[in-house]
Amino acid sequence: MSLGEFLRTRRNRLTTEDVGLVSYGRRRTPGLRREEVAQLAHIGTSWYTSLEQGRNVNPSEDVLNNIAKALRLNEAERNHLHLLAKPVQKKVKEQQLNVGLVRTIRSLDPNPALIIGRYWDLLLWNKAAELVFRLPSFINNMQQRPNWMRHLLIREWQSLNKEDLEAGIKVLIAQFRADYAHFPNDPMFKELIEEFIQSSQLFREIWSLHDVQWVTERHKRSYDPRIGEMEFEHVTLQLPTDPDLKIMIYTASSDTATRLRNLMSIREH
Repeated sequence: MSLGEFLRTRRNRLTTEDVGLVSYGRRRTPGLRREEVAQLAHIGTSWYTSLEQGRNVNPSEDVLNNIAKALRLNEAERNHLHLLAKPVQKKVKEQQLNVGLVRTIRSLDPNPALIIGRYWDLLLWNKAAELVFRLPSFINNMQQRPNWMRHLLIREWQSLNKEDLEAGIKVLIAQFRADYAHFPNDPMFKELIEEFIQSSQLFREIWSLHDVQWVTERHKRSYDPRIGEMEFEHVTLQLPTDPDLKIMIYTASSDTATRLRNLMSIREH
């Protein structure tokens, strides 16, 4: 029912004023009605209802685009709609890091840098990332690598207030859902999602919103009592040969870089 739940959350966030329709009578529930979405998408109400209810109606690309337009979906949401309606399971292949990637990540100190895999397992990180994100020391032959989502959900966020935490996690969960749509039947993804739903109220609440987001550049500020004020420009890169690998780089401001460099030097001695 992921498709139906996604469609319901998208229409529930809209009002008739948002889409230029006249509202008649008092509404018992928020958002657009199914017949209003169908009207805007130029399709039958019963047909749209069948789609929300998860029946096998096999919508065309044009119909999906019309629904996306009616629901005011952004590009990431439109892509997500197509994946849910016409799922294509990606082939799962082994993910390996070449020497060039390893050297690149390590050379980026004092700018935190890390690589996460398909299931958001941390495959590699440098000394600066270890310091900023309180990660264990990287060892090549670690039997179990930390999971980035799990780490962010359970780590001690002394440096963030509740509002900052929820805003940051909301973005990450929306990106996690966008990744999951490429592997809808993958048991590993399902196991992780169930774990996070059971263990984190914050994840549970945000996951139910069905928001999706692509990786974007972000300006990030935070405070850590060990380091002080920190400021980064965050970018995520993906390899054309393996887009399921994400290279995450936090380019530090000059002041932040100086403090990180000094702290890393102290720790090494």
